[in-house]
Amino acid sequence: MERRELVQQNPDIAAYLAASEAVDHDHPVVRAVVRRLASECPGAYAYAEAAYRYVRDTVPHSADAGDPRVTWRASDVLERRTGICYAKSIAYAALLRARGVPAALCYQRLADDDGSNPVIHGLVAVLLPGERGWARQDVRGNKPGVDAHFSLGEERLAWTVRPEFNEVDYPVLYTEPHPAVLDALRAAPDRPYLWRTLPTEL
Repeated sequence: MERRELVQQNPDIAAYLAASEAVDHDHPVVRAVVRRLASECPGAYAYAEAAYRYVRDTVPHSADAGDPRVTWRASDVLERRTGICYAKSIAYAALLRARGVPAALCYQRLADDDGSNPVIHGLVAVLLPGERGWARQDVRGNKPGVDAHFSLGEERLAWTVRPEFNEVDYPVLYTEPHPAVLDALRAAPDRPYLWRTLPTEL
């Protein structure tokens, strides 16, 4: 399977290593997780996969867990151990950037089986040394019907888009969470409110 065409929002790769209010990889909570994972898996590839599994498996998706809390800073996601796909993606990006691995935020639009109720889903793209391009990863968290895995070859995402249902793989690799995503997260007092205000397109 050919790796799909992905487009950097910013041509400067350094932009995909930067810390920010959301991707706050200079925060002590983030740094503590980085130190632990890096001591166990010092190489870039092993670390990227270990950080993937850490976010996918030890930070429950708040909808799966029935957790009403909304997080959006990487440090909050890791400290409070909860978040939806957007938040978990921000946390994974922060763990990667903290180790000098370029990480981008990217998105899909998904829908029900009849094309109704579209919603934006968050992913992370990673650029590892020696690889031929960015590779998208999905840290949403597995459950019955969802079986995503870290992969630098064929994508192993939670969902494959179905164009016939107006689903979309957005090609842009963002340095920061898309404004529509971040605005929804920051404005939501709890997850039930967030569920009513999730962006439906970018």
